[in-house]
Amino acid sequence: MAAGAVEVAAAVVEVGSAGQFEELLRLRAKSLLVVHFWAPWAPQCGQMNDVMAELAREHPQVSFVKLEAEAVPEVSEKYEISSVPTFLFFKNSQKMDRLDGAHAPELTKKVQRHASSGSFPPSGNEHPKEDLSLRLKKLTHAARCMLFMKGTPQEPRCGFSKQMVEILNKHNIQFSSFDVFSDEEVRQGLKTYSNWPTYPQLYVSGELIGGLDIIKELEASKELDTICPKAPKLEERLKVLTNKASVMLFMKGNKQEAKCGFSRQILEILNSTGVEYETFDILEDEEVRQGLKTYSNWPTYPQLYVKGELVGGLDIVKELKENGELLPILKGEN
Repeated sequence: MAAGAVEVAAAVVEVGSAGQFEELLRLRAKSLLVVHFWAPWAPQCGQMNDVMAELAREHPQVSFVKLEAEAVPEVSEKYEISSVPTFLFFKNSQKMDRLDGAHAPELTKKVQRHASSGSFPPSGNEHPKEDLSLRLKKLTHAARCMLFMKGTPQEPRCGFSKQMVEILNKHNIQFSSFDVFSDEEVRQGLKTYSNWPTYPQLYVSGELIGGLDIIKELEASKELDTICPKAPKLEERLKVLTNKASVMLFMKGNKQEAKCGFSRQILEILNSTGVEYETFDILEDEEVRQGLKTYSNWPTYPQLYVKGELVGGLDIVKELKENGELLPILKGEN
């Protein structure tokens, strides 16, 4: 262990200085080194430290390190750490991947992938390039309109990405996005694949349209609306969602995990009827969460729909159950 480094949890090493970090990189050069840049004030960092401890137990051959980002600013600046949590992956003392944000499944996947690829980075053979090229092709075709950006549409992490999202939203364009901060391989590989050195990048039907300047030009020339697919109007979308299943419950959480007491109670009632139903988690979609209140003229959640028609919230469902009317309504007999 590097002098002065502190062992925490199962094989997770805590480093407190730039010197300790450089020494650790040298000492652990032969193995995969996963470094968590964290801050004690960020609750998501505590959660990811728990994930790291679990991964350390599962992968004893991997070295796991936690480094308080603000306590060792020279290391954070060197590796462009602008937010926490951020994870860097090292092999042979060289950074070879990065993950920004509290994404436990993605962290687990990256650790598994890099740990199983051996102690050294891939040699110059063509197979990894072919694999990456295939992956990039799938990603660029993942939706009719795909935006590769820094951050997410809800939380852009650079001004250019923020402007791009604003333009697409203003024109009611339906798009999916990929956060290039979440995958260093994609972030670097797409620059070569598209022959476009910067982000954001917008693709339509797998073809690169361009970056922010091009999109601004297309907007000015009125061509943007003809190139990119329009999102359905909110009212049309809500109509489709409320009719998605014969019985639809809009709630906080889902069938497996209710995220409020009212939603939990209504799930218990529905489950007791034996009737098939589907759920929609309004916490996952702010547009639906706010829009459905107006659409249904019902201000709270959960909301229960049968054949696209609002039945009501928890109180009404309770009353219907007590009166013996709920089951016939759910079965469409009323």
